[in-house]
Amino acid sequence: MIESREDLRRYLEQDRLALNRKNDRRPRLFKDEIWKFEILLRRVEYDINCRKGLALLLAGKYHKFRFHRLSVKLGFTIPPNVFQEGLAIPHYGTIVVHGNVRAGRNCRLQEGVTIGAANGSHDAAVIGNNCYFGSGAKVIGAVTIADDVAVGAGAVVTKDITEPGTTWAGVPARKISDHDSHRSLCSALFE
Repeated sequence: MIESREDLRRYLEQDRLALNRKNDRRPRLFKDEIWKFEILLRRVEYDINCRKGLALLLAGKYHKFRFHRLSVKLGFTIPPNVFQEGLAIPHYGTIVVHGNVRAGRNCRLQEGVTIGAANGSHDAAVIGNNCYFGSGAKVIGAVTIADDVAVGAGAVVTKDITEPGTTWAGVPARKISDHDSHRSLCSALFE
């Protein structure tokens, strides 16, 4: 969670690396909407967690407005304070994440991913560090996912994944290999 300006800088830097933008310092005017979305997400988190008084009122409202507009444009429903640093969203497309999800560092979400609660519950997933979710993957309910797990395209996770460094696929998801998620994440995150 972002609790200081230094945290904000670290989160922005890790998100930049996760998006494989090692040589870019800031988003381009066109074609970098996802990076702009992630920057606004982190600024909204900073506003919520750190700013007080008039600064929150002015900057916070402005950032929330821009964040909401870009969320709708891109099809992302990702609330603040869910993902730690290193979030990577490589493609446009609908992504829905419940507000009570807690995800670790270096999480990569392909298009069509849903991470939500089940049957009106407010309990949602707890996701470890270095996790990858393929296109159309679904995580439903209050499940726990270990570190370094890859969830394949179209997989539906409804039970805990406690084995770190494994790959899961299918409906319902089951272990298909002992390969970790690092092949699917940007190598700059591990340097």
